Amino acid sequence: MLDRFKNFWQGVMLAPIVNTFVKLGISPDAVTLVGTLGASAGALVFFPQGKLLTGVLVITAFVFSDLVDGAMARATGRTSKFGAFFDSTLDRIGDAAIFGGLLLYFAGPGDSYLYVCVTLYCLVMGAVTSYARARAESLGLQAQGGIAERADRLVAILVMTGLGALFDLPILMYVTIWALALANTETVVRRILMVRKQALAESAEAETA
Repeated sequence: MLDRFKNFWQGVMLAPIVNTFVKLGISPDAVTLVGTLGASAGALVFFPQGKLLTGVLVITAFVFSDLVDGAMARATGRTSKFGAFFDSTLDRIGDAAIFGGLLLYFAGPGDSYLYVCVTLYCLVMGAVTSYARARAESLGLQAQGGIAERADRLVAILVMTGLGALFDLPILMYVTIWALALANTETVVRRILMVRKQALAESAEAETA
């Protein structure tokens, strides 16, 4: 979802911030790092204390760095393979911190062993989703698609956790966690089957060559 509105945010809402950072000589990698540290701190400091709404607001404020750094890189002509690698790697850290913070919430004030397990599953499968794509591409294959893209997972858990805390409806967060667990599973299975199909096709082609 975040990706689908990227052009709007970068072109209208975040352009003044991007221009200011560029004028100040701030590097895109610095914005990436600060954004990840801020989002991770918001999740790991506030969620375990049961301050879900505060955590969501802090995380959301820093999540937009994911849009700012890319726009800055293009504006300054400083796009690079390292920048792409750095951004993608820190994205994984931020995602893990968010679900790790929720896991600690359920292990503490949330007091639910069931949701500790389901949240841990979401954390692990989210990482596997990204790994499956990266590994497939390293082999020259494609493993995109599925209903649990990173941006969609992030928006869903933050919005529903925030709304659940604001209106005292934790069911919104619970349903979202289960939905993400199922969506992650579907995405990983789909990518495995996609890669298997391509690998078998390559093998068949090699045998007939």
